[in-house]
Amino acid sequence: MAIFLCSLFGSASIGVYSLVTGNMAIVPSQVSETKAKKIEEWLKVKVIRTSIGASVLVGALARANSNGIVLPHFMREKEIKAIKSNSQINIAVMETRKTAYGNLILANDNGAIVDPRLKEGDVKKIEDVLGVETVPGEIAGLPYVGSLATATNKGVLTHPLLGEEEQKLLKDVLKVHVDVGTVNCGIPYVATGLVGNRHGAVAGYITTGPELFMIGNALDVVMENE
Repeated sequence: MAIFLCSLFGSASIGVYSLVTGNMAIVPSQVSETKAKKIEEWLKVKVIRTSIGASVLVGALARANSNGIVLPHFMREKEIKAIKSNSQINIAVMETRKTAYGNLILANDNGAIVDPRLKEGDVKKIEDVLGVETVPGEIAGLPYVGSLATATNKGVLTHPLLGEEEQKLLKDVLKVHVDVGTVNCGIPYVATGLVGNRHGAVAGYITTGPELFMIGNALDVVMENE
C-alpha cells in the first residue's frame, strides 16, 4: 500500500499544514524542497509552496478538488498568483468572516459536503468553483466536516462516530465507499493527520499499524505499476 508517514514542522498534524488533490498539493513555503519533492513523488502531484493568507495552516484554511479551490478572504495577491501560475484550477476567494474552509468543506471530484451553517449563497459559490454537487451535512453530529474526514476519488475515512444517515449522505454525494477510523494514535479528527489522492496517502508519523490498515481499506490505496 502506498501509504507514507510524515511530519511537517515537527508535527504529526500534517493535514493542518497541507492540501492535496488529484494533481496538486499545496504546502507552506517554509517546507523544505526535499520534503516537497517527497510529497510530489509519493502522490504524483505538482507541489506548490505558498502560504494561505500569510499562514502556514494551509489545510485548515483552504479546500480544493481537481476543478477548483476555495480560499479565505485574507488571501494575498502573491499567494493567489502562486496558485494560478502552477495550476489550471478555478479560484474562489470567499468574502465572508468565515476563514477555515478546509475545516468547513469535505470534497472530492464527485461531490462536496459542507458545514450546514454556511449561507446558501456561499454554498452556491463553493459548488460553482468546485464544479460538483454540494450539499450541507454533518459527521458524528458535528458541522466541521472538513476536519472530520479525508476524501479521495477512491474512498473516504471519517470520524469513528459517523452516523448511519450521515454515511449514506457521504456515499450518495461523494460516490465512493466510506469507512471509519482514526489517525496519530487515536485522533478522530481524521483530516488533521491524513491527506491523499488516488495514488496514495500520507499520514502523520505517529499513526499506528492498525490505523494504517484502516486507511488502506478506506482509501483503497494500493501500489501502482509505473
